[in-house]
Amino acid sequence: MLFPPRFAPLVFSVLMSFYMVFLMTFVITWVNTGLGEGFAGRWWRAFYIAWPVAFALILVGAPRLQRLTAKLTRRPV
Repeated sequence: MLFPPRFAPLVFSVLMSFYMVFLMTFVITWVNTGLGEGFAGRWWRAFYIAWPVAFALILVGAPRLQRLTAKLTRRPV
């Protein structure tokens, strides 16, 4: 075990934000500018701008969204 369980929300936020931002900035940069010369630099710029925003949003929003999901998927009694 690399991290104590109390760090699970933080680790989840880092992993989820990295995963989503990596893929989304890659695809959006590719669609908008193509895979030509300078692609890696354009993608990296989009990534390093978007990642901190996504991390903060997931860190704050994930617990609320998990509670909402539990409410929306609860079986009626």
